[in-house]
Amino acid sequence: HRVDRRQRQMCIRDSFMLDILTPTECPSCDYSLESVNNILYCRNILCPAQSTKKIEHFAKTLKIKGLGPATVKKLGITEIHELYYLEEDTIAELLGSERLAKKLFAELINSHDAPLNRLLPAFGIPLIGQTATNKLAFVCKNLEDIEYDTCIQAGLGPKSSASLCDFILYESHNIAKLPHDMVFKAPAQLTSTSGTVCITGKLNSYKTKAEATKVLNSLGYEVKSTVTKDVTILVNESGIESAKVKKARESGVTIITQLSDLTGE
Repeated sequence: HRVDRRQRQMCIRDSFMLDILTPTECPSCDYSLESVNNILYCRNILCPAQSTKKIEHFAKTLKIKGLGPATVKKLGITEIHELYYLEEDTIAELLGSERLAKKLFAELINSHDAPLNRLLPAFGIPLIGQTATNKLAFVCKNLEDIEYDTCIQAGLGPKSSASLCDFILYESHNIAKLPHDMVFKAPAQLTSTSGTVCITGKLNSYKTKAEATKVLNSLGYEVKSTVTKDVTILVNESGIESAKVKKARESGVTIITQLSDLTGE
């Protein structure tokens, strides 16, 4: 019988529709998966796939060149601290190249002076990135100073603070095996000469808020993520009436819809 074009397209679409079952176990270690914001996580700290990725992430964050997936596999290591127990001749034997071994060994030696600001994000701790560790650097001098209360004092949220403290508690024996001095490098204090700005919603003038923040900082503006009492300007290029906009309006904060009003671009 005759089938019109739309019906024919629907038939073709339906014929290719498959039921996709969400996996419940990690394909690497068979550990039960946990769904967080529609993303599946394996929480097994002994998962072999995680071990490799953690080492790769550590190397990438500290900018240790030459530690890709193939190299990590050849080295046969499963823990980050094992990187620093490798001798140059051992690396040469495992990689089959003295030239590569010399370069990698030098990279590892150079990474010894990485401050806690960079080291902590390299561990892949949930909710702990460069922004969080820079905040900590204002109130902590070293690893021993990191406690739940000091995390909160630094401006970290309850979940971030708990995540970091749990990591330090359970991984302290591995952290102690690293050659780093575990000291924070205090970031330069940001002085606001032009005002304090908060950005809400999606920007049209910049791809990311990080780019906009860098420009605003260069012009003497301090940028905060929430509408605090010292915020003088709220940028709302999206035009959405968010909670930040309402709070800013109630507090008498100046609201602008074009960031160029500040940057002059």
